[in-house]
Amino acid sequence: MAAPESTVGAVLLERIGAQAGVLAGLDDAVRADAPDAVHRMRVACRRLRSALRTYRRLLRGGAADGLVAELRWLGAELGRARDQEVLGERLVAQARELPAECGPDRVVAALRRWEREEYRRSRPEVAAALDSPRRHALGEALAALLADPPLRGRAGRPAGPELSRIAAREQRRTAERIRLALAVQGAGPERAAALHEARKAAKRARYAGETAEPAVGRAAQRYTERMKAVQELLGEHQDAVVAAAALREQAAPSGEPFGYGVLYGRQLADADAARRGLPAVWARAAEPALAHFHG
Repeated sequence: MAAPESTVGAVLLERIGAQAGVLAGLDDAVRADAPDAVHRMRVACRRLRSALRTYRRLLRGGAADGLVAELRWLGAELGRARDQEVLGERLVAQARELPAECGPDRVVAALRRWEREEYRRSRPEVAAALDSPRRHALGEALAALLADPPLRGRAGRPAGPELSRIAAREQRRTAERIRLALAVQGAGPERAAALHEARKAAKRARYAGETAEPAVGRAAQRYTERMKAVQELLGEHQDAVVAAAALREQAAPSGEPFGYGVLYGRQLADADAARRGLPAVWARAAEPALAHFHG
């Protein structure tokens, strides 16, 4: 754990080292299709990418750019399998709750067949990515960065004030994305896209809080928790939007238009509930004092 008097550069390197270790340790589990392995590897990619982007001014010019691009590539290769898994789990769980007149057993069976088929299609892509020269080069590049960190002079500043400043910046970024999203009228794709951008900003802010936790403790944990609540609410909105689109595509070939229609209506209701709940959840995360990790 980083000491309270540590530098902001030391905090950043601790974060990168921890997540690089997670990434390196998951290859075999992902190849074996172990439960949750793809999800954990994808999250490690996101955390690393976020750290390199959020704290890029601590690194010498362009030092992180290639790593960010390769982490985005690996995350995307993993994402298709993981997204399908999450979508299938959501729809199957909701299908089990359908009333009897909707034929829940038939709907569940149809969704399970579709889920398995889509997941099988994505697995070869995951294996190919893990076995590729790009994946090997990514691991080597992370190791090289940690062995000889390209830190700038400002990385030697005391951690607390710098981490607080960065957290406040990410909080402001999230506030602006949420303001823009809530200003969009109607329930079309433009609003969904704006809320998705707000979700990504909240996730980046959450990860900034996670990075700060070893150095500043409870203050950063509170920031992380509140940004996570915003991210998860917006994640529910995004999941509902994606699920509704999948149901529109699957309704005709499934032969279960009524049950699928009921599920589709639920996605619309879930998305609307998440959007309406956003102002209250964001109000707790928007407090200016939340990002004050020092003094």
